[in-house]
Amino acid sequence: MSTREGSLEAPDRQPLDWQNPEFYDKDSLHKEMERVFDICHTCRRCVSLCDSFPTLFDLVDESETFEVDGVDKADFNKVVDQCFLCDLCAETKCPYLPPHEWALDFPHLMLRAKAQNFENKDTKWRDRIITSTDPIFDAISTPGIAQMANAAANSKPLRKAGQALFGIHQDAPLPKFIPTPLTESLEGYIGDHGKVSSTEKTTGKVAIFVTCYGDHNEPQMVEDLIAVLNHNGVPVKILQDAKCCGMPKLELGDLKKVEKMKDANIPVFQQAIEEGYDIIAPIPSCVLMYKQELPLMFPDQADVANVKAHFFDPFEYLMLRHKAGLIKTEFAKPLGKVAYHVACHQRVQNFGMKTRDFLKLIPDTEVTAIERCSGHDGTYAVKAETYDKAKKIAKPVVKRVIDSEPDEFGSDCPMAGRLIAEGVENGEAKHPVSMVRQAYGI
Repeated sequence: MSTREGSLEAPDRQPLDWQNPEFYDKDSLHKEMERVFDICHTCRRCVSLCDSFPTLFDLVDESETFEVDGVDKADFNKVVDQCFLCDLCAETKCPYLPPHEWALDFPHLMLRAKAQNFENKDTKWRDRIITSTDPIFDAISTPGIAQMANAAANSKPLRKAGQALFGIHQDAPLPKFIPTPLTESLEGYIGDHGKVSSTEKTTGKVAIFVTCYGDHNEPQMVEDLIAVLNHNGVPVKILQDAKCCGMPKLELGDLKKVEKMKDANIPVFQQAIEEGYDIIAPIPSCVLMYKQELPLMFPDQADVANVKAHFFDPFEYLMLRHKAGLIKTEFAKPLGKVAYHVACHQRVQNFGMKTRDFLKLIPDTEVTAIERCSGHDGTYAVKAETYDKAKKIAKPVVKRVIDSEPDEFGSDCPMAGRLIAEGVENGEAKHPVSMVRQAYGI
């Protein structure tokens, strides 16, 4: 029987069998890594996506056999360390995902290796700390502490010491912290008056999952989202009791902690859904957790599936409302030239470039969409050992932004926007929803 070469079918991501004891068996893992690495080595289609693939191919090319069997298994983790689980290889490049008979899923294989490393306590304490967003961000976002943290982030001597002591690169752009979390200053319900109009896929009421980043670092992004929704007749509820989505711990391989965060958040989301709300998060990674990662980790849990069905990216939601004729298209001012970076964790949700499509509704606005990785990728761009690689990954995006000579630029992922802005002289990235509020003049 002949083997099919490649596939034109849509990728069919299979559930992550992370609760099976074999998932944590080292020999079983290495056997699967050899199988997958051998296929990747003979294909090499994903070489430009991240440093995992060049690392793998260099290991093969420098081995005695020029094949995967010549690579020391102790070096397999060098490939794992470069994977930041963007999922682009699986969702946009790989022709061998299920339903193909070879059934590759490179990101899930890397996640399995990360989970084994975490279980074996083979992770750095720094990584365990910087992925603990709830306690760390809560501690910093207090009056006095936030100002000190922001000052330290701008101090070259302290940043140099931080790199030596903690492994946080001295030049990596760090987020600013606000003294009081946004959820403590916002009302619980905003704009909840007037008639609510539902559509086939939206209820017309939105519960906002503010996220760690929106709560502690960039509250303006959330406030702008609220303003745009209210302007279009959508009342908002703020989910004030929600915890971190779990993406940082997923990238670390701490799957049990991901489960605990899921257990804390699902009841909060379910309650909002029962009250007739759809759910939106302004960060693509947080949306992806509830639309893909958690459903694949817990495929048999009906409440997880229910949350997935009611969870939306902001512009996915706005375009669904626009399709039903419920979005105001009278804008007060154009945006001019916009360089728009499409975040990886948004691309892999496979609903199309809705942000670009919405921005194009604004008269006299020209949008250049950039579909390449920004290099930020969770904590990858702040670590001393990977910051330079992150900057290298970001270079093509930065060049596209500069070459487009934009009046505005930004990304759905504010962290990606911040790293891109570092390469643009006097650059200031904006979340697209902030651009829309600006265009509305509200």
